[in-house]
Amino acid sequence: MGIEGTIGFLGFGNMGQAIFRGLIDAGTVPANRLVTFDLDEDKMATAVELGGRSADSPEALASDSNVLLLATKPQHMGEALEAVRPGVSGDTLIISIVAGVSISSIQQALGQDTRVVRVMPNTPALVRAGTAAIATSENCTANDAQTVEAIFSAVGIAERTDEEMIDVVTGLSGSGPAYFFYMVECLANAAEKLGIPADQAERFAGETLYGAGRLLHESGESAATLRERVTSKGGTTFAALESFRQAGFEDVIEAGVWAAAARSRELGA
Repeated sequence: MGIEGTIGFLGFGNMGQAIFRGLIDAGTVPANRLVTFDLDEDKMATAVELGGRSADSPEALASDSNVLLLATKPQHMGEALEAVRPGVSGDTLIISIVAGVSISSIQQALGQDTRVVRVMPNTPALVRAGTAAIATSENCTANDAQTVEAIFSAVGIAERTDEEMIDVVTGLSGSGPAYFFYMVECLANAAEKLGIPADQAERFAGETLYGAGRLLHESGESAATLRERVTSKGGTTFAALESFRQAGFEDVIEAGVWAAAARSRELGA
């Protein structure tokens, strides 16, 4: 769907830039209806180079935005909300991609009638392969939800969930890319110890990650089915997976997801 009005970006780091570029590339919103404010003038200059506009202050940004996307760091959210509040009207739709900050806390800062959508995206949005979970406040309209889905569909997939699941999604897909990067590092390190040159080991490990992800995405089959298909009883893959199980691999992964989810809750406390 097309999106009417102006979208403002408070904070123009990697994620903000990924969404900004995705909206332009997908033709969802023309660049001249995208406006930014960031304390880093170089980042705002980047937005202007891409065809967007810059605002003189957070208040001016909010006043100029029909949709205001909050992309600050969690520790700066309080002052960011205070700064935009004078420019937020009853018609402004607020989108927050800030980890750990609840819808209720945003409404408490901006007004209880403020329509707020909380989103947990992830960094593959930089290559338009992101995953975004969307939770809306009770007063959001169906059109609000569709608008947010259209924004994040420009950089990947977007699915709705309950807000109470956002912290879990943070531990799953929000932080998830780092888990796979770490596994590539570990695979490459293990291969290097067995004699493969470091750069070749990382290329092989990285391309294996890419290929496996693409196969999972395009085959339409479950991860379990694909794993079973490549695992012959008593073969090399079987030996590796048995070693993983004996070392408690599943427990390690579960503990990591739980830790990330718990930290997300702490950030919003």
